Amino acid sequence: MSAILKRVSLIVPVFNEAPHLAEVLAKIDALPLPEGFEKELVLVDDKSTDGSGEILSAYSFASRHILLKHEKNRGKGAALRTGIAAATGSIIGIQDADFEYSTEDVPSLLLPFLGETADVVYGSRFKKSGTQVHRTFHYLVNRFLTALSNLCSGLYLTDMETCYKFFRAETLQNMVLETNRFGFEPEVTAKIAKLKVRVHELPISYFPRNYLEGKKITWKDGVAAIFHILTFNHRRSIRDSFKQELPARYIPRGGNWL
Repeated sequence: MSAILKRVSLIVPVFNEAPHLAEVLAKIDALPLPEGFEKELVLVDDKSTDGSGEILSAYSFASRHILLKHEKNRGKGAALRTGIAAATGSIIGIQDADFEYSTEDVPSLLLPFLGETADVVYGSRFKKSGTQVHRTFHYLVNRFLTALSNLCSGLYLTDMETCYKFFRAETLQNMVLETNRFGFEPEVTAKIAKLKVRVHELPISYFPRNYLEGKKITWKDGVAAIFHILTFNHRRSIRDSFKQELPARYIPRGGNWL
């Protein structure tokens, strides 16, 4: 198979990641995808104040790429919305600008799309894989939030809060996204659960960093996640959650825009 079949847009939100950003860019820029895929990097500087924006502008990319910049800091969710809107790929994935997740897992997460067996793929830190290292507090919080999300959405996931999520662009770009900070994970999960889609979950490796190393999510975001899970599962209909351009094949029987 020699022809490019699918373009994969990796959305990379960036906020104050200067100490390791050049190394991260080198890894994702050089990341090989399985045959049949073409890579596009969509990088969004969320008004960094530590020189990250300058690193992005100066980096010499070998990959197809789009550089975007916010004029004020708006949060990870807002940066993802900006990147999703600009992406040109038929598959859209989320990539953090740090080393908590291994880019070596990306090719395996794309294979279900190549085989046309999935519409959404989540990379789980809690399925058995080669490397499982977790900090106790964050582990317990993530498992609780995932269990609550499963109870509300009807999906059975082991890791709702994972960064590595890949979607068919026609689902994600027609989704009405609302959250600005770290609410993207419960919001997108709740809204995907309203659709007739095939969701796969595959194991990935995880190397958590601490706050001294730049981790930004706090206990307040955990409390907010509970609110987001309840709100987006129970107070948003398909009509509220998606644009009318959403292909009809994703709308469950009985679902409509009326």
